[in-house]
Amino acid sequence: MERYIFRSLEPILAQAMTEFPVVVLIGPRQSGKTTLLKHMVGAQWPLVSLDPPDVRAAAIRDPRGFLDLYPPPVVFDEIQNTPNLLSYIKERVDARRDQPGQFILTGSQNLLLMQQVAESLAGRSAVLKLLPLTQREIVGEPQRLLPWELNRLAAGGSGRSLTEPASALGALWDQILRGSYPELAANPQRDARLWQASYVQTYLERDVRNLRNIGDLTQFQIFLRSLAARSAGLLNLSDLASDVGIAVSTARDWLAILEASFQVFLLRPYFVNTGKRLVKAPKVYFTDTGLLCYLVGLREAEHAAAGPMGGALLENLVVAELFKTYLHRGEEPAMYFWRTAAGAEVDLVIESQAGLIPIEIKSSATARPEMARGITAFRRDFGERAHNGYVIYTGPIALPLGDGTRALPLAAL
Repeated sequence: MERYIFRSLEPILAQAMTEFPVVVLIGPRQSGKTTLLKHMVGAQWPLVSLDPPDVRAAAIRDPRGFLDLYPPPVVFDEIQNTPNLLSYIKERVDARRDQPGQFILTGSQNLLLMQQVAESLAGRSAVLKLLPLTQREIVGEPQRLLPWELNRLAAGGSGRSLTEPASALGALWDQILRGSYPELAANPQRDARLWQASYVQTYLERDVRNLRNIGDLTQFQIFLRSLAARSAGLLNLSDLASDVGIAVSTARDWLAILEASFQVFLLRPYFVNTGKRLVKAPKVYFTDTGLLCYLVGLREAEHAAAGPMGGALLENLVVAELFKTYLHRGEEPAMYFWRTAAGAEVDLVIESQAGLIPIEIKSSATARPEMARGITAFRRDFGERAHNGYVIYTGPIALPLGDGTRALPLAAL
């Protein structure tokens, strides 16, 4: 029997249902949207999927009659299949504007759906995002605070042991290859590579063609794999387009498709006038490391850890973990990177209430003071705005590195 995994978003979703007439829950296919809603409201609310062609046709042909058939409270799954329904939902909501918890709408296409929601349901809806699982959700600690939110490490503890067994490093790379989609996390016996192959094929055949009329899916798949090979690196669309053999405008459109369907996200450089020339290109990350490894052809944990992409995979894991953690709290991640033309860099900068948090990510089991060199440069440039820094590494214990920077094992995130 599939294990249900509690999601960090559950209390946020429950609160939104008491405050807004409409809640829109978006995220990639198979991220657990339907499972979450069945768990929370399945016993009280009908859940109507708009994927089947006959149901979709009924909603398009007679939207008012369709809504009469399914009065609120109701969940409409994959609402992007019937965008015409949104204006009629607005009509129903406006008749009872002060009544919260009328409709929950789910979708797997961000830009397309959000344009329609903004036009039809502005001021009437809360929009929440559900991505694949975070590690804190997988291990059963979905509400655990991040290190800079509660200084438990400096006080002598983190609420959990930071000492990992010798096998933990192998387990880490196994997890990177397997990824964090709920079906794989809840069913350890599932063949991850077979599932990932099926997911990519379904994604190419459904979501990509729904978002853009792409005739040559083979070339798009080459683009997807070429982008995966650049994960955690600066994104140069001209070089990428040249390698794939497409126009830069096409590469830009195809990247927008991947962002709209939650397969990738971009990290922008942090810009403040510090009197230095800063790198302006964004960095690209995949929301799931398992699909990333599948796309670049990695099958074994040993090859992933020791290969040329080892550092990029670990960085992708950490950045995606924090990105998902903030989204599952109902917050937009205020995450950036910092790099100067002279070569000083910090992998991740987080804007928090405590200040700017500089974070370096190192694929090393031994913490060394020189790992914090970029953090030291960042704190020197940003002064009081910069908070203590962190080096996330693959070692087993938390250690001070000097100048307010601490080395933290992955278990502390």
